[in-house]
Amino acid sequence: MSESSTNSRLEAFCDGVFAIALTLLIIGVGIPASAAINTTHDLWLALAGVTPSIVSFLLSFIVILIQWVNHHAALRLVNRFSPQFIYANGFLLLTVVFIPFPTALLGRFLFSDHAAPAVVIYSAVLFLQSIGWWLLTVTSLTPHPLAKSEKAKATILKNRKYAYFAMALYAACAIAANWFPPIVAAIIALVWIFWIFVGVNLKEG
Repeated sequence: MSESSTNSRLEAFCDGVFAIALTLLIIGVGIPASAAINTTHDLWLALAGVTPSIVSFLLSFIVILIQWVNHHAALRLVNRFSPQFIYANGFLLLTVVFIPFPTALLGRFLFSDHAAPAVVIYSAVLFLQSIGWWLLTVTSLTPHPLAKSEKAKATILKNRKYAYFAMALYAACAIAANWFPPIVAAIIALVWIFWIFVGVNLKEG
């Protein structure tokens, strides 16, 4: 099988996983079946109660979308794959598929007195994702260099620095969320503006 064919298969598989993760997010959004809807006013109140779920859905949709864009760019930096790289990529995809679970927790508990566990778990998943990104960069360079050019290698090294930053940031968020969950959730949302900037400036090698 040619390298280009192998690359296409992996990219198609990854695109499918990202698409499934995005689709699963919406499952956690909806009016509970137990809600008593007897009047129009009751329906408006029930819809207002869904607002946290919609907010968390939008946040996670943006998170996964940005990761998909950055992942696509990252795969363009290599022209072949190793078993280590494929397994590292699989770990990253695992963390992406897991995102709907903490998203549902955020939607239910973010604006309650029990928000801390939800934000801690959400931050922890993002921490694991940053490990996945780190593994992707490491396996791009060792044990056999996979970068398509020296320029691509330099970009991969830069991405590894971003991964270190992300690991430190989300580990700190997971700890701080025990005391300041709404603030940490807001910080996480703002940080993704930075990741958009990173993705826009991620050049193919």
